[in-house]
Amino acid sequence: MSSPAATRTASAAPRIYGPGRPVEPVPVTGSESIIRSLEALGVTDVFGIPGGAILPTYDPLMDSAEVNHILVRHEQGAGHAAQGYAMATGEVGVCFATSGPGATNLVTPLADAHMDSVPMVAITGQVNAQVIGTDAFQEADIVGITTPITKHSYLVTDADEIPRVMAEAFHLASTGRPGPVLVDVTKSAQNARTTFSWPPKVDLPGYRPVTRGHAKQVREAAKLIGESRRPVFYVGGGLVKAGAFDEFRRLAETVGAPVVTTLMARGAFPDSHELNIGMPGMHGTVAAVAAMQRSDLLITLGARFDDRVTGQLDTFAPGARVIHADVDPAEIGKNRRADVPIVGSLKEVVPELTAAVEDRTARHGRPDLDPWMSQIRRFQTTYPLGYTPPEDGGMAPQKVIERISDAAGPEAVYAAGVGQHQMWAAQFVKYERPRQWLNSGGLGTMGYAVPAAMGAQVAAPERTVWAIDGDGCFQMTNQELATCAINGIPIKVAVINNSSLGMVRQWQTLFYDSRYSHTHLNTALTPDGADVVRIPDFVALAEAYGCVGLRCERDEDLDDVIAQAMAVTDRPVVVDFVVSRDSMVWPMVPAGVSNSDIQVAHNIKPEWDDEEAPDEHQ
Repeated sequence: MSSPAATRTASAAPRIYGPGRPVEPVPVTGSESIIRSLEALGVTDVFGIPGGAILPTYDPLMDSAEVNHILVRHEQGAGHAAQGYAMATGEVGVCFATSGPGATNLVTPLADAHMDSVPMVAITGQVNAQVIGTDAFQEADIVGITTPITKHSYLVTDADEIPRVMAEAFHLASTGRPGPVLVDVTKSAQNARTTFSWPPKVDLPGYRPVTRGHAKQVREAAKLIGESRRPVFYVGGGLVKAGAFDEFRRLAETVGAPVVTTLMARGAFPDSHELNIGMPGMHGTVAAVAAMQRSDLLITLGARFDDRVTGQLDTFAPGARVIHADVDPAEIGKNRRADVPIVGSLKEVVPELTAAVEDRTARHGRPDLDPWMSQIRRFQTTYPLGYTPPEDGGMAPQKVIERISDAAGPEAVYAAGVGQHQMWAAQFVKYERPRQWLNSGGLGTMGYAVPAAMGAQVAAPERTVWAIDGDGCFQMTNQELATCAINGIPIKVAVINNSSLGMVRQWQTLFYDSRYSHTHLNTALTPDGADVVRIPDFVALAEAYGCVGLRCERDEDLDDVIAQAMAVTDRPVVVDFVVSRDSMVWPMVPAGVSNSDIQVAHNIKPEWDDEEAPDEHQ
């Protein structure tokens, strides 16, 4: 793959988007100013599709020796690829689109990036300034459309403003709580003559993210930790965004408390670490859910108490006091009152908290957490994460994902779509490092996996990248296989094919009396399961796109097929794993009930000892 990113690793520190190398004023067009701004900002890869309103910028892009453009097949693919690029590296992902439908096709990725705090800049063309508001051809008010789902949206009508706006956009996207920024540039501004110089003067008087935690609050947090006998570290995706992995490991080991990592934080703390007790929430481990319900202190770092973690909010962790540290003050107290709120970057707050804990421990000693950890170990031993072989004799999807994890290892990157396969990937891949796991957490976007994997592979060409997708999700964005094949982006796609919209079908089984209304996809079986159908045939589809297509339907072939996929390094691979359609994701906390009512299988709840019962009424 001929990408300038080939010399960069996904574990590199995030780039600080500063003033860049100085450039003396030079006459250019507005579109040349856009490209030169990207070069000055250190951007090496962008994803996009040209169209009339952005066409002026594609002309100087062709001459850039520093910015590599990947021509995608759909603007949604460009947006998700920019997300995957950003999530795999911590750098700002960049995508291009034209006006009207091109820009509106970016709405889903922008909303997705906004929910998951992904640093991303989308640059869109807009119709000429003089015809804005006249319903001109391919006109859409993309700034108005995206204002609620971006950190900020710009409309540029003056070419002289381009360097400043570009510098501000990257600064906004990458600092504080990261997120997407839209830069919409009129065609008239792109074509206008201007001068380009660097660095521009950036003036954002209302934007001052707090980085250092308040010293008094940090000391109070250390005091609560020292007094707690049942503490739990509740770690969210904000720890990943802050890059505070090593700092947190020191804090966790200093305190000795159990750690739960949310869906967005998988890999932020190694699964193999003895303090890691798994993922909390709707499909979390029994140990993680029960520990939070029984805790007397939640040490919350970069998490937001979302409904998939808390279940019924007023019954969540009823006996726990809350330390809540986050760079975004709007998240603190939004869903759960914080006893000790700390606003600041976790990169600075976590070491400050560690120092305060160490100081207090030196003066007062370390609290005895052995009884608490013994109770948690009983949860883990009695209710380990696992699965049973499908009764219909089909392959277990969990086993497929376990075997992929064993073959590819923790140095690989895993991207998932949304649904059952996403939860199984979160549960059964072994996550040992940050930025190993990419998924659409907050928005839950079907079609995320393939283009996000593509972006991650461009960012980290030296890594193996697996897209673990469902047969429903895969059909939404699989056209990006063409992009991958043409550009030599060798992602591997595991289609977990249960011939249905699996998570919706699971809910229909559990809550709608097994009335499977419009969830059968005919990708492996007829609705009654009597005959094999393949519409589409994923192997044939892969081959049509210039990829290697493989299929696995038997346990005895599983390891060999995965080995065949792993051996291909010069083109994308699609593996159609035909699995049991009756397999379900367990454990599960049904929506709208207390986490204390977690089920380990259908209508089967853990049998708690009285002293261990995670009961909000105790």
